[in-house]
Amino acid sequence: MCAPPAPVDLTEATRLLRHHYGLNGTLTPLGGERDANFLLQPAGGGAPCMLKVSHPVESAVVADFQTQALLHLAATAPELPVQRLLPTRSGEFSVVEGAIGNAPRVVRLFSYLDGLPLPKAPPTAGRAAHMGALLARLDAALAGLRHPAGALPLPWDLQRALGTRSLLAHVDDPARRALAQAALDRFAGDALPVLRTLPRQPIHNDFNPSNLLVDPQAPERLVGILDFGDMVAAPRIVDLAVAASYQLDAQAPADSIAAFASAYHAVMPLSAAERALLPMLVATRLAMVVAISGWRAAREPANAAYLLRNNGASWARLAALAALPAGALDDALRHACP
Repeated sequence: MCAPPAPVDLTEATRLLRHHYGLNGTLTPLGGERDANFLLQPAGGGAPCMLKVSHPVESAVVADFQTQALLHLAATAPELPVQRLLPTRSGEFSVVEGAIGNAPRVVRLFSYLDGLPLPKAPPTAGRAAHMGALLARLDAALAGLRHPAGALPLPWDLQRALGTRSLLAHVDDPARRALAQAALDRFAGDALPVLRTLPRQPIHNDFNPSNLLVDPQAPERLVGILDFGDMVAAPRIVDLAVAASYQLDAQAPADSIAAFASAYHAVMPLSAAERALLPMLVATRLAMVVAISGWRAAREPANAAYLLRNNGASWARLAALAALPAGALDDALRHACP
């Protein structure tokens, strides 16, 4: 999170494509929080691709976790709308390139998923249910994967949420700071001991609207799941909690979370223990969002507006959860996920 960007210029990206993949075409830089990404329109036509050059601080084993996840999904759940890895000229699905800057970087080529980013799509009645069911199918498919990188520390790992407590010092408003602190305290006392007893598996860990694509002609239909860069090994209820935190309607918090969980439960039934954890884990994720983004904004004041762009919604959602009558969300989840 603290490392500065490590861009790759077009000349270097062109060389990588030719050398490792034998491809030529038009390259266009794409956005990315850590990696250097480029859209390739191959010379002479053909399907577009995405060239990804990992950040130099990301280890090869972490990048391989993402690589193996996509290869696993291609083999076990080819119907899921995720990118496919394209092989190098020697048949490898990733290559460590040592000739970029001062540190080795992992180079991969992905198929390009075409679609409309979900935040730009008009609202539709059935999309949230589709999202919940799709996440359950993704978790079911990932359950059989094992990789050593799943146990490595990651700032966005909800299992490590207590590490964000000290970051709340950057929240100036005492009432807001107390709200987030209360969520983390409840996580420590009531959720974490149970969470540690549940089986762990690889999870996407960032199933948020910015990582989802919809069909522009049928915006209720999801056609792409992007960015496996925050994967961890965790109980699957963590994946549901992360996704549900973005689906929470501050005007109807219990109903919105219950409806999303119900769609997941219809595909991958939740246990009573998982169902009981969900409200606390959603609140914990929201507390992490405001803590981490506030800390980053304090470190990077020139970029504060961008880093805090979702904070208002996260604070509103956290406040809406705290304002619910005791047991209201638990009751809604029991009815939605019998």
